[in-house]
Amino acid sequence: MNQSSTPQPSKNNRKTIEAILVAALILTWGYIIYDKSKTKEIVTQKDSQIGQITNAKDSLQVLFNNASARIDSIAGSNVQLQGDLATKNAEILTLKSNIRGILNKKNASDSELKQAKSMITELNGKIDDLYVQINQLKEENQQLTTTNKQLNTEKTQLTTDKKNLESDLATTQTENKNLADKVDVASTLHASNIAVAAMKVKSNGSERETSSAKKADLFTISCILDENRVTPSGKKTLYVCVSDPDGNPSGTEGTFTTREGDVKSYSNRVEINYEQGKSSVVSFNWKPGDKFKTGDYKIEIYNNGFKIGEGHKTLKKGGFLGL
Repeated sequence: MNQSSTPQPSKNNRKTIEAILVAALILTWGYIIYDKSKTKEIVTQKDSQIGQITNAKDSLQVLFNNASARIDSIAGSNVQLQGDLATKNAEILTLKSNIRGILNKKNASDSELKQAKSMITELNGKIDDLYVQINQLKEENQQLTTTNKQLNTEKTQLTTDKKNLESDLATTQTENKNLADKVDVASTLHASNIAVAAMKVKSNGSERETSSAKKADLFTISCILDENRVTPSGKKTLYVCVSDPDGNPSGTEGTFTTREGDVKSYSNRVEINYEQGKSSVVSFNWKPGDKFKTGDYKIEIYNNGFKIGEGHKTLKKGGFLGL
């Protein structure tokens, strides 16, 4: 009896299958290795790109920090930024804020970093321009300060000179006043030989001297103005003050002020022409406002506010034989 048997794979088939399996396994591992290699390459490229971006960002941050430090130095320079300088400073601060906004981004793009770099270059340019203008302003301020110091020095000197001149002027004025006062006093006239005569005027106009108060119509007063070499030639004014026996001003015409500051009434004002260095005789008539009184009359003569002479006349009570 024939015994049937299951066919067994041949040795060659088994080897083929094994080879296929090995090949598949090799391909699988090859793909895995390739895939990992490719992934690693991509990661490396990304890391490189990130590194480049990070390095670029760090470099920009350094440039920005340097620019910011320059801006801070301007702020601490105690320079008052006004007008055009204030406008430029505002532009710089705005630009600085925009750059900081980009650099503070965690995932800033390459285009943004390029924009930040361009703005940093612009920022430094504006800072340079502002520095130039500030330095120029400082130089101008220094020149103004120097000029101001010179002006203050000159002002101080002028003030000192003015005070000295005022002091000298005051001294000169005092000396001139003292000299003028001395000349004024020295130029005052002096009257001597004062004579007073009571006169009766007759109906025909002739005059006759009398000592009777009742008969007297006027006084004839005469004197000599002594020689004075200081008094300049020209018109001079004499004030004649007549006091009646009661001591009251008689025939008052007005008042004048004496050198003592007293206001005094005068009875007659006489204008004369005086020639320097020569004596002259003065004579004039005077009438009282009312009848003469019995008693002693005092006649005072003033010039330049000073009393320069004094005379007296006594009138008696007229009798039967009284003249």
